[in-house]
Amino acid sequence: MDSQRGVVGALTWVFGWIGAIVAIVVTALSASSAIQLAGVPDPGAITTYGLPALTALGQLSASIALGSTVFAAFFVPPQADGTLDIGGYRAIRVASTTSLIWAVSAILLIPLSISNVSGQSLSKTLNMNNLLTAYGQVADARTWGWTALLAILTAVAARLTMRWGWVFAVLLLASASLLPVALAGHSSAGGNHDLGTNSLILHIGAAAIWMGGLCAVVTYAFAGGHWRALAVRRFSRVAFWCIIVVGLSGVVNALIRVPLGELFTDLYGRIILAKVVALVVLGAFGAWHRRRTIASLDADDAPGADPRRGLFVRFGLVESLVFAVTFGIAVGLSRTPPPPIDTAQLTPAETVIGYRIDAPPTLGRIIGDWRFDLIFGTAAIVLCAVYLRGVVRLRKRGDDWPIGRTISWVLGCLSLLFASSSGMGLYGPAMFSIHMIAHMAMSMLIPVLLVLGGPITLALRALPVAGRGNPPGPREWIQSAIHSKVSRLVANPVVAVVLFVGSFYVLYLGGLFALAADYHAAHVAMNAHFLISGYVFYWLVIGIDPAPRQLSPVAKLAMVLGTLPFHAFFGVALMMSNTVIAETYYRSLHLPWAYNLYDDQRVGGGIAWAAGEVPLVIVMLALLVQWSRQDRKQAKRFDRNAERDHDAELDSYNAMLKELNKGR
Repeated sequence: MDSQRGVVGALTWVFGWIGAIVAIVVTALSASSAIQLAGVPDPGAITTYGLPALTALGQLSASIALGSTVFAAFFVPPQADGTLDIGGYRAIRVASTTSLIWAVSAILLIPLSISNVSGQSLSKTLNMNNLLTAYGQVADARTWGWTALLAILTAVAARLTMRWGWVFAVLLLASASLLPVALAGHSSAGGNHDLGTNSLILHIGAAAIWMGGLCAVVTYAFAGGHWRALAVRRFSRVAFWCIIVVGLSGVVNALIRVPLGELFTDLYGRIILAKVVALVVLGAFGAWHRRRTIASLDADDAPGADPRRGLFVRFGLVESLVFAVTFGIAVGLSRTPPPPIDTAQLTPAETVIGYRIDAPPTLGRIIGDWRFDLIFGTAAIVLCAVYLRGVVRLRKRGDDWPIGRTISWVLGCLSLLFASSSGMGLYGPAMFSIHMIAHMAMSMLIPVLLVLGGPITLALRALPVAGRGNPPGPREWIQSAIHSKVSRLVANPVVAVVLFVGSFYVLYLGGLFALAADYHAAHVAMNAHFLISGYVFYWLVIGIDPAPRQLSPVAKLAMVLGTLPFHAFFGVALMMSNTVIAETYYRSLHLPWAYNLYDDQRVGGGIAWAAGEVPLVIVMLALLVQWSRQDRKQAKRFDRNAERDHDAELDSYNAMLKELNKGR
């Protein structure tokens, strides 16, 4: 398996240079006009062309790191004791090396970015005083600084990982290392930048998994890995959905940046078309793999066959080459000025949050004005579809699934869609009171409905069992996650309560919200935290799914009642506060109607105070029902035992009472 690392190193080197050369060529098409539009002196050829070259090399390395981590986590099974298989071990070491390349590229891009923005030559920028002064003033430099830090953490974590469970920590860090770039591209500025940023996050993430996963699978098959047929088939399923996500997110992002009429007339539009052609070619390769090359894997496994000459390996290498070219085009596109935006037509709110708000919120506008959230709106639809597919699979098999659970899950998904994409999601970033309604829905209502749907139980029943001697599949992954140390830590009642209630105080009363309100990524992170912390809390309290910690009904009731005073005090504290939270941010929106920020915050505090009542009723009803069912089960179990032993336990109890009476 040493050849696997050598092949990956060679591929990274070759494809990195190909991507860098393509990026330089595409950048050269608009280099002079980009400098003129920036209004700064020419920083020199080293900066102009070194910046896209290093970006292409770094992003290709980051993709291989992410894809190799996904490969180690899902495409090849670990050993029986949880230690990584040799293929997974090699893949995670490749992830460490390529993450280090990503980190070095990001560090080198810091002075190049400063040179590009300031118009100074790279030699002047590298002066330590100039570098330290400019770092805090140039947004791109800070972006690459965060990228380098996350990439270094990924490299260290991957180097220390030996067991399968810890691969997921590496996966989280590798994904996070791509986020700063996604949040700082062309899509993060101007109108519709909320849609642009969300689409770019999905686009970059799916493309990295697709490209990096392909490289990992091809090199594994080239080295004759034992599980190569399994790895290729699993990758094929993932790649299919990556193609869809990359295509749809790319269309959304392109329509935001370029009007349809300028796709053929503007240089930026023509480069987009070149990227579309490359993606179509990649999609054709994917379809070919699914129909022809995957079927040839059995022949490649025949005795005496050379896996290095297999059809999949040959076509996979060509597909990886096209990927390198595509990445180069994408990097060149990011260095090409998009069609100019008439900023004079943008309202302050449109500049800050990405879209216009021309009228105050009313019930009709909250219900009828929709702006689809690409992150949470898509998540709501996907979660609903996957759940219903599991229910249909059970029904086809002849198994029943409670209709109440299905209704609860669907209502939860619809509530998530409404909270993120209706007028509530539209007005949420602009008004504190509407934001607080969405917050309460995402942390207290939606998690309750989702938990009562029992998704883990459904998955464990619908997914097939791998069977003894076979590699673990999705069902076994879920079971492993439930019983992991991380799950036990998160499912600790104290931890769950602190995450659920403590975040209210840290976020709003601790000043974090005021610091984060200006950033779109912060709003996405807040909503994700609300959903996850709420789900974990109610999973322990009313969850019907298996959990690493089983609490008694009394303990569950104590958790619910114990959090109520903290919710109430938080709401009262908001209403009695003498300062407006994130006042600078809200005033910068210059909304076209008059309203008092202090009064709006008091309304938000009242919502936080009262919002706990509705979920509390649902939770109490669910606890009473579960408690009643538990009593009935215990009674039935007692009756069955009595029938088997002819009431021996009752006779023994009566005999004990007789003896006690004799003693009196």
